[in-house]
Amino acid sequence: MRFASLGSGSAGNGLLVEEAGTRLLLDCGFGLRDTVARLGRLGVQAESLTGIVITHEHDDHAGGAFKFANKYRIPVWMTHGTQRMSERYMPVAAEFQIHLIDSHAAVDIQDIQLQPFPVPHDAREPVQYTFSNGNKRLGVLTDTGTSTAHIEHMLSGCDALVLECNHDLEMLMNGPYARPLKQRVNSRLGHLDNASSAQLLSRLDNSRLQHIIAAHLSAQNNHPQLAKKALSDVLKCEQDWIGIADQALGFGWREIA
Repeated sequence: MRFASLGSGSAGNGLLVEEAGTRLLLDCGFGLRDTVARLGRLGVQAESLTGIVITHEHDDHAGGAFKFANKYRIPVWMTHGTQRMSERYMPVAAEFQIHLIDSHAAVDIQDIQLQPFPVPHDAREPVQYTFSNGNKRLGVLTDTGTSTAHIEHMLSGCDALVLECNHDLEMLMNGPYARPLKQRVNSRLGHLDNASSAQLLSRLDNSRLQHIIAAHLSAQNNHPQLAKKALSDVLKCEQDWIGIADQALGFGWREIA
């Protein structure tokens, strides 16, 4: 199994997960042409996608998904709440299938088993996911304001993690955001800061971990080195071992051996 990022941050998100002949795109917050270009950078043609999986309805995760799915007739998986809140994106004449999922029930999409889990975020029915080929497991967690015991259970023992490090709390509080936005970002329904992500990571079984990527970094309220330091301190590893999901470039393919 391997995975790569189209880009990660408030300007758009997309993560590719591939196993054998199955290729899933987790979220699509980019415009149609931009999505095609970002896929091309990773050597992927839009027509080759097996499906699109949506975490929640915010623009940077779902804003481009349905136009893209409609053009290339790619099926989409999401929760009922996400579908209800995504109606504004839907084409008048949809040419793709929508599959509604239970936020606690595993779904098999060809060679990949998808396991959703609920997260605290200011959306209708937000979830994050683990991806498994039956042997290896990738865990993804972004867009959550706080950890829960269930989140930690789902992410424990993964072979790879994509983990939100949205902001440095001091930078956020002293930064340019208006007070209401600062409160929203730092709320239990907002985004994880570096220290909170590190605390979450410290409570996981990381004995199988081959890759960890810090994701959804704020351009105004964080710096890659701060995220790397927070996570590397927990794992007792070199800071350069911690990957960064960049907004413009994402990251290239990573193999889970």
